[in-house]
Amino acid sequence: MLSSRVGCDDFRNTLRGPDRRAFVKAGAIGSLALPGLLRAGEKVPTSQTRTNNVILLWMRGGPSHHDTWDPKPDAPAEVRGEFGVTNTNVSGIRLSDMLPMSAKVMDKWSIVRSLHHHDAGHSAGDQICFTGYNSGPNPDENVHPSIGSIVSKQLGHLSPGLPPYVMIPRMLPGAGSAYLGVAHKPFETQADPANAGPFKLPNFQLAQGVTFDQVDDRKGLLNRFDTMRRAADATGQVDAADKFQQRAWDILTSPAARDAFDLDKEPAKLRERYGLQPAFDPKASNRCGAPNWAQRMLLARRLVEAGVRIVTVDLRWWDTHVKGFESLREGFLPRWDRAFTALLEDLEVRGLLETTLVLAWGEFGRTPKVNNDAGRDHYPNVFSAALAGGPIKGGRVVGESDSTGAFPKANPKTPQDVLATVYRHLGVDTEAQYTNNGRPIPVLPSGKPIDELC
Repeated sequence: MLSSRVGCDDFRNTLRGPDRRAFVKAGAIGSLALPGLLRAGEKVPTSQTRTNNVILLWMRGGPSHHDTWDPKPDAPAEVRGEFGVTNTNVSGIRLSDMLPMSAKVMDKWSIVRSLHHHDAGHSAGDQICFTGYNSGPNPDENVHPSIGSIVSKQLGHLSPGLPPYVMIPRMLPGAGSAYLGVAHKPFETQADPANAGPFKLPNFQLAQGVTFDQVDDRKGLLNRFDTMRRAADATGQVDAADKFQQRAWDILTSPAARDAFDLDKEPAKLRERYGLQPAFDPKASNRCGAPNWAQRMLLARRLVEAGVRIVTVDLRWWDTHVKGFESLREGFLPRWDRAFTALLEDLEVRGLLETTLVLAWGEFGRTPKVNNDAGRDHYPNVFSAALAGGPIKGGRVVGESDSTGAFPKANPKTPQDVLATVYRHLGVDTEAQYTNNGRPIPVLPSGKPIDELC
């Protein structure tokens, strides 16, 4: 059991039991953004047995490895930065002193400190870390499919009532399906748990012209399906072939989908354990008022528990060029520390940590030398990632950066190695090939699972 026990009793008190009218009122039927995603649904298991899942915590912008998971207390001040170090509950592993809660449960998670690649562009780095391939001419658009799209293509749906691949809250560079097609794009929540007020998915809003009284009239609703589909097609958001209409309808009306996305069912104390924070202020002089992505992480737990294979959570924006230490001290690191440990605790209490691999990383690290604006700049030459759950053994450090955190010193690893580790956990065949313009392309161009983590 994780040592941080706040809210454990609440973890066990998840509300259950559908109420049909409340379900409809909450918006469980709606604009059909799902049908085009369902071409992957040929493999839909009938059982609800526990199967491996992944929560990918995408720290977009590039978190500073020096100021989080790979501090350099003996380096010169311009490299060391403003933070100190703290010992963890695993002998020999130290973290930034801004991560005290993470330090207390170091035995539950591990670090790779020797990751590296070659591109210092945000979107280009996204592409490398999501796909294992370099970006194309436009790094904001996928040339190769993301890890989630590969999972959707190769493994299909785990639960017939839910999509296999979900993005919270919406698409970002690297996360697309490329030549695998619209069927394997992520389902985007669009609605953002970071915002104040009730959380409701636009995709699940009651469709215009459909009343509560018609919910039980399946035949009438199915007749209306064509109208709804045509409206969706007109927006270019879906590609709903007739053979997938019924399955899309089943998802949109399923209690599983209703329950999984109903974040408001979570007890207040549990939501507080993950972390509540002031609303984002775009006019702030720094980014301390970043969105409350802690609640996005809580939603990710709900989704994997319900049967989504892979959930990517956008945790932007760790791009700390200016007033970096202030932003990290007053905003990002305390919030991260609280939410990350809450997620691990939540998963463990619910019996999900053994099957759910949690991967936290960004597209690169930050420069060893602090810049003139008290921040650090883009740096792909060495960076870190945190992993927990699934096959990952806690309390381990794989690889080592040099004395200033500038380059790998020992046991260098690549993003492709990380992806291979995740794929193995899920059971994805990385040697499988998919055709693009008549040419077979493997899932990964390189990379081996990081056995030292397992």
